[in-house]
Amino acid sequence: MSKFSSFFKQLYRDYLKTFKDIATNSSILTTMVLSVFFYSFFYPTAYKAQQAESLPIIIVDEEQSYLSNAIITQVYKSPNVKVQDITGNFEEAKQLLQRQKADGILYLPSNLSNSVARGETGGIGLYLSAAYFLKTKQIGLGLVSAIENTLVEYAEKFGHISDFKVALSVHQIPLFNTLSGYGSYIFPAIAPLIIHQTILLGLCMLIAGYREKFWRASPSAFFGIYGAALTIGCLGCFYLFGFTYWFYDYPHGGNFTAMFIAVPIYISCVIALAMLLASFLDLSERAGHVIVFTSIPLFLLSGAAWPVSAMPIWMQYFSQILPSTQGINLFIQLNQMGVTLDIVFPKLIYLATLALILLVLAFYRLTSMYKK
Repeated sequence: MSKFSSFFKQLYRDYLKTFKDIATNSSILTTMVLSVFFYSFFYPTAYKAQQAESLPIIIVDEEQSYLSNAIITQVYKSPNVKVQDITGNFEEAKQLLQRQKADGILYLPSNLSNSVARGETGGIGLYLSAAYFLKTKQIGLGLVSAIENTLVEYAEKFGHISDFKVALSVHQIPLFNTLSGYGSYIFPAIAPLIIHQTILLGLCMLIAGYREKFWRASPSAFFGIYGAALTIGCLGCFYLFGFTYWFYDYPHGGNFTAMFIAVPIYISCVIALAMLLASFLDLSERAGHVIVFTSIPLFLLSGAAWPVSAMPIWMQYFSQILPSTQGINLFIQLNQMGVTLDIVFPKLIYLATLALILLVLAFYRLTSMYKK
């Protein structure tokens, strides 16, 4: 009984010592703690507008009729676009688009009124730059709405001589990102990766710094470090998923109960990965080298920016191995979609199993060898 008592007393002392070492090292404190607060305001503020507005376009009006003027008037009312110029020369507009002076061209041909009156298909042209898909989407939405409203009103005048009818719109109703905003989409995917990278970098710096002094971890020191990192990581997750999502009005609060199960499992897996990686580092500065070339690939492999199904087969399998991929998709499902625990259960089992394997390997390396 005294052995267990002394072990837990030493474990508690090592747990507190880890916090002290983190607090006294400004680089590690900034990385593991303060950077989470910084990123919680930096990323959402950059995308606070949610959607792009006043995107520059060129209108080519060859007809200069009542109908084309009505369409142009409606386009001016759209907050999505800003008319840079109106011209009758398509080649001139094309050159402006190629020089990136505008993001789109609205082409109103010379036979537009006759085409609408006769019920003919085609006529209006919409040319968009594909350099930025977000801009392309917003311009398309703004112009299509303006054109459609004008054509509906104009076509009604010819109802007695033509059977032409403007097709009904397809109304898109987003299930989870109700504002269809970029911030509401990107930050929930970034938040788990922020925790992943801050824990990974900070813990590698801490343990590599110990190893520079030919430190060998005792069992109590190993689990003391694990416990301190787990506390910091869980609090960081709850802060981002709770306060930050609420403050910026991102979709949140899906499955609150499951979050208390998922967060410690995910953080444990990240800690285990960091401790194992740190056992191979001879200098604390080496940890920064890992972060530099991993952050963007980890985000891309998560499937948030590009569908995993569109990646090469080998890359699809590799992405599923990564804790970051599992964590990002796990928390999007729990926070934004509100799925039940049984749906994400396979992800939790995988993360828990991987955490256990990595912890055993890290424990062996850190408790049985000095820095080489």
